[in-house]
Amino acid sequence: MSSVRVLVGTRKGAFILNSDGKREQWEVSGPHFAGWEVYHLKASPADPDRLYASQSSGWFGQVLQRSDDGGATWDAVGNQFEYEGAVGEHKWYDGSPHPYKFARVWHLEPSLSDPDTVFAGVEDAALFKTTDGARSWQEVPGLRNHPTSGGWQPGAGGLCLHTIVLNPKDPEQMTIAISAAGVFKTDDGGKTWRPANKGLRSAQLPDEDAEVGHCVHHLARHPSRPDVLYMQKHWDVMRSDDAADSWREVSGNLPTDFGFVIDVHAHEPETVYVVPITSDSHHFVPDGKLRVYRSRTGGDEWEALTKGLPQQDCYVNVLRDAMAIDSLDSCGVYFGTSGGQVYASADAGDTWKPIVRDLPAVLSVEVQTFQ
Repeated sequence: MSSVRVLVGTRKGAFILNSDGKREQWEVSGPHFAGWEVYHLKASPADPDRLYASQSSGWFGQVLQRSDDGGATWDAVGNQFEYEGAVGEHKWYDGSPHPYKFARVWHLEPSLSDPDTVFAGVEDAALFKTTDGARSWQEVPGLRNHPTSGGWQPGAGGLCLHTIVLNPKDPEQMTIAISAAGVFKTDDGGKTWRPANKGLRSAQLPDEDAEVGHCVHHLARHPSRPDVLYMQKHWDVMRSDDAADSWREVSGNLPTDFGFVIDVHAHEPETVYVVPITSDSHHFVPDGKLRVYRSRTGGDEWEALTKGLPQQDCYVNVLRDAMAIDSLDSCGVYFGTSGGQVYASADAGDTWKPIVRDLPAVLSVEVQTFQ
C-alpha cells in the first residue's frame, strides 16, 4: 500500500508527517532538534530511510544530522565545522582559513544514486560535497574561484547558495542558484562553472542585463525533461528550454511576479506551481488571500487555486524550499507557511486542507512517496 512522508524544517525544530496513500489522516513526529533552526531536511532518493538535516543556531553554529531509520533516531555526523567564536570566521574542512564568513547550510541535495553522497549549499555562497554520509566534507572549489565571485553581493537573506538542481540524465551536470549572484552551471562535475543568466533583467543593477548579480529565489526541473527549468526570481517567473543557457519570462497573468517558491507536477512537466507574494518590502500574500497559482501550459497562463485556503485576513509568507510534490497517481502538493501551517492537496491543487497547524515558521518542506 502506498504512503507518504512529509519532512518539515522550521525555525524551532523539524517535524515528520506520515500518512497512507489517501493522505487524509496524518501522524506527526517531532519536534526533532527542538529549539534549533532546521533550514533543510531531505531524504536520499537512493535510500528512503536515509535522511539529512541542516541544524543551526546563532549560539552554537552549524550541525549536520543524519538518520538511517527514517527519522526515528539521529546522529550528529556533521560537526566538522570549526569556528572562531560562535559563527565567526570559518575554516574549511582541511583546516585552511579563508577570508570568508560561514553562517549556515541552506540546502542539502543528496545524490540520485548514492545515499552517502550529498551536496550542500552554504552561506557565504559556496558548494560542498560529502561521499561518506556527511562525516567529512570537501569544498567544490571551482565555483567560488569563478572570476566573478569577488563581485557577488548578498540578498536580504545573505549571500547564500540556496538551490542545487541535479540532472538525472547527466551526473556531471549541475545547476545552482545564489542570492544575489544568479544561476551558475557546470557540465564537468563542478571543476568549472559558467554563469547561466542570459535573459534575466534586474532593474536594481547598474546594468540590468549583467552577466551576474541577479537575485534568483528558486529553480525547479522535471526529471523527464532536464533541459526545461523554471525559476522564481526576485521579480519575474522565468523558463529555460535549453538547460539554463537562456531564459524567458512566463509571469503572464499572475497578480504579482514576486515570490520565493516554484515547483513542477510529478507527472505533467508543463504543470507548474508558484505562490505570489505582494512585494520585496511586503513579504506576505496579496490582498490577505492565500492563493497557489498553477499553470498547465508551462507558464503561459495561470489559474488561482483557493479552495480550502484562507481568503481573508491572511498575511503569511511561503519560503523558497517550502513546497514539495509527491509522485502518487493523484499528485499531491504540499507547502508550509511562516504562520506554521502545512497545507496539502491530494488532487494536484484543486482542493487544499491544513494537515498540521501552529508549528514554528516553516523553512522547508520535502516529501517522500512509497509505492
